[in-house]
Amino acid sequence: MQATDWLRSQARRIRKPLLFSAGLTAIQALLLVAQAWLLAEILSVSLWDHATWSSLWRQWLCLFLLPPLRAMLQMRARSLAFDASQDVGAHLRMHLLERVQALGVLGLRSRASGALITGLVDGVDTVLPYFARYIPGAATAVLVPAIVIACTLPADWISGLVLVLCAPMVPLFMVFVGHAAERASHERFEQLRRLGRSFVDVLGGLTTLRQLGAAWRVADELESEGEDYRKISMQVLRIAFLSSLVLEFFATVSIAVVAVLIGFRLLWGDIPFHDGMFVLLLAPELYLPLRALGGLRHARMEAVAAIQGLQTIDGALSASAHQGTEMVQCAGPIATSPEIEFRGVRFAHAGRRLLLDGIDIRLGRGLIALVGESGAGKSTMLDMLLGFATPMTGNILVNGIDIQALDLSRWRARLAWVPQKPHVFDLSLKENLLIANPGADGDKVNRALADSGLDMVASRLPSGMDTRLGENGLGLSGGELQRLALARAFLRDSADLWLLDEPTAHLDAESARSIGRLIRAAAASRVVLMAAHRLDAVMSADHVLVLHDGKIVESGTPRTLLDSGGRFAAIACAEIAG
Repeated sequence: MQATDWLRSQARRIRKPLLFSAGLTAIQALLLVAQAWLLAEILSVSLWDHATWSSLWRQWLCLFLLPPLRAMLQMRARSLAFDASQDVGAHLRMHLLERVQALGVLGLRSRASGALITGLVDGVDTVLPYFARYIPGAATAVLVPAIVIACTLPADWISGLVLVLCAPMVPLFMVFVGHAAERASHERFEQLRRLGRSFVDVLGGLTTLRQLGAAWRVADELESEGEDYRKISMQVLRIAFLSSLVLEFFATVSIAVVAVLIGFRLLWGDIPFHDGMFVLLLAPELYLPLRALGGLRHARMEAVAAIQGLQTIDGALSASAHQGTEMVQCAGPIATSPEIEFRGVRFAHAGRRLLLDGIDIRLGRGLIALVGESGAGKSTMLDMLLGFATPMTGNILVNGIDIQALDLSRWRARLAWVPQKPHVFDLSLKENLLIANPGADGDKVNRALADSGLDMVASRLPSGMDTRLGENGLGLSGGELQRLALARAFLRDSADLWLLDEPTAHLDAESARSIGRLIRAAAASRVVLMAAHRLDAVMSADHVLVLHDGKIVESGTPRTLLDSGGRFAAIACAEIAG
């Protein structure tokens, strides 16, 4: 969908408040005509009929009441348009967040977080003035000149004809300069996205840059990109100032022509003073909304450029979002100790090689280890069970029910997830733990602490469970972070499927053995699917699946696979030799 088409579709969503705002604008324009008529009448009868001011008190009263009434109508019209734009902004942010959520972990790994953040924050904010200001301004630029010309022609058809002929010069020039301004606005937003992406990437890797002595070089690159953004912004402003200058020129010339014609005709007695003054008072009001629209046109151009940037997010996520909605179409029962079956599952990112190629396997209670080199498909299998990806072909069944037919929130309530690097929020240790089960009572928390060995960690912290960990768990070792992740899993007592992604990959041997014993104990009463590299973690598994190029090439107990001398034995020998 083109950016302009998308903007129009959103405008149709808020048609009622925009139409009401336009109606108030039309009423305000009629009051403007009445105000000009009253002022012309007061001046006419005062100068030519020598009427006293006391005899004109009704006209003066109406004249003083009309401006505040017009101001109230104008404020209400703007308020309606602003509220409608906020509604569009909330809808757009929710829509994009749903797209991002539908993309899941797999898709987000290949996306620059800076570009996403810039789009979701600055991109949406750039779109809002289009609905709050440009659409009401366009309506005003149509309604007010039409009403002014309709009221001018009966009073003085010559001046009305001049206005009719000169008024189109303003929108014609706006179209003429619009292409250059639109290109500049698009370049400006693209540079803003690049700058945001670079800034977030540098901020995330600041420690590495400082260690490598590259921080100043990267800072110079950021400064250069910022300077490019400044130059593009100044280019947009130059075009805006130039267009405003020319619009003012056309409006001034047109009004001057009307004034000269009326002046000479008044001198010759070809037009009454009242009608001439009435037309002179209205003529500037005809061009005022057109000149305002010339400035607001840049809001439209920036909105179009922003939407084109947002569509790179939206378009890339459309397929994933569609698949995500299919996963929650209906709710199905999920019994305890689920039996999981992969039937001919194939999966690949768009334009990339297959990550899974015809997986056929049945998983039951116990500890099942996924083994293979990086990129073999281990993490992809876990992501598919988490609902972050759906098969291109084939099915994943849970107790005979297709996982895409299950309610996703109910399904995830039965899962416990332990990643390689658990995320720690800038909260206390207790709050970080209760994220897994906010309603857990003290007994459940203490049991999870004891089962995971996290109670010993908490006892060494300054404030125990109330110690604030800070972002990324500053002060906790890798093994302690893994214990926190395991404690979260234990706290989810309803979880009968554990998904573990290299839970001991970054731990020392003693910590790895301790975590391994906890995992082995948990597998006695649930299904535990663990992606692993370390031989000591794999040897305690009940069953091993060996993956290579997205296919299961070996399956069996650890001892059987070692004795067979196949790929698993080669992996084990390579680890021992290393």
